[in-house]
Amino acid sequence: MKKLVDVSIPLGPVHPCWKEPARIKCETRGEKVLSAEVELGYMKKGIERIMKGRPWQEVLFLAERVCGICSVIHNMVFIEGMEAISGITVPDRAAYLRVVVNELDRIQSHLLANFSFCYTIEHETLAMYLLNTRERAMDSLERITGARVNKAYMIPGGVRFDLRDADRAALCADLDYIEEAVNRYARMFEGGPLIATRAKGVGILTQEQARIARAVGPTARASGIAEDLRLSHPTYRRLEFAPIVRTEGDNFARIMVRFQEIFQSIGLVRQCLHDLPAGPIRGGGTCGAGETVSRGEAPRGELSYFIRSDEYGRITDIAIRTPSIMNIDACTHHMLPGVTSLADVTSVFVSADPCIACNER
Repeated sequence: MKKLVDVSIPLGPVHPCWKEPARIKCETRGEKVLSAEVELGYMKKGIERIMKGRPWQEVLFLAERVCGICSVIHNMVFIEGMEAISGITVPDRAAYLRVVVNELDRIQSHLLANFSFCYTIEHETLAMYLLNTRERAMDSLERITGARVNKAYMIPGGVRFDLRDADRAALCADLDYIEEAVNRYARMFEGGPLIATRAKGVGILTQEQARIARAVGPTARASGIAEDLRLSHPTYRRLEFAPIVRTEGDNFARIMVRFQEIFQSIGLVRQCLHDLPAGPIRGGGTCGAGETVSRGEAPRGELSYFIRSDEYGRITDIAIRTPSIMNIDACTHHMLPGVTSLADVTSVFVSADPCIACNER
């Protein structure tokens, strides 16, 4: 019998199943993965450095360009940081509209993440269904904000545009369509025999491992960690909200958490539309000097901005911590070692929904 030897297998940086470039270097014995390492640095943008010395009016646009998939939360966390520094209050109507746009962005991000996983395991039919449904969420975002990717919807003290009655009716129709479609696709995913083979029991991240790696977002909640920064957000505390948690800790659990969070986001948007207060969409105040750490729950987990500004509202120092760096660490040190098939390396990596653009800022 031929003895198996340890072999180093590189995957990427250009890979058909990945949205962005990254290289995974796996040490294997036969098909079993012994260890893994992710190599980044293929698309460095230097946005943090570009932000320094610029006025907040320019930085709010740069913040969105850290990541086009979760641009709303970058805009929101930066703006809320400037509001905290400057003591600016936000009218209730604007606060609710911020939640509407943020949750619509979470819906499209989760649909894209689950599309990527289904495409990776070669369930292309379900993948295309999910991608087509995502377009309805993008249409809703465009209807409210005027843009589909970088929206710049939030400004210190409020939002740029109000929600018109015609847009509210169209948004409700979009939510009904997305809910019905995703309900069908979630059942297809949950009961599919191919998916069970490629997802259940694959890429397990235990609760203890998730805590060691400081995993966040759906990756952590799929391993039994009930942490979500929306619980501490003043607007979300006024809504009916509880984190979606599963305990399996595998590929299947991570995708199902995102499916369930889509339904949760739809419910949150409906709550906001039902309870939307009357009144202005912008408050008063100007940005001034100070420093703060602003945090928010991105689609992939905790996003934080350290911000320091001068008396003119110029950003003198800024540092961003995005969620994917912790989730990638959980993937390489805990989820990938022990995987028994090289074909599952890509699916495990994609199940954590890594955002390379966020890390390569």
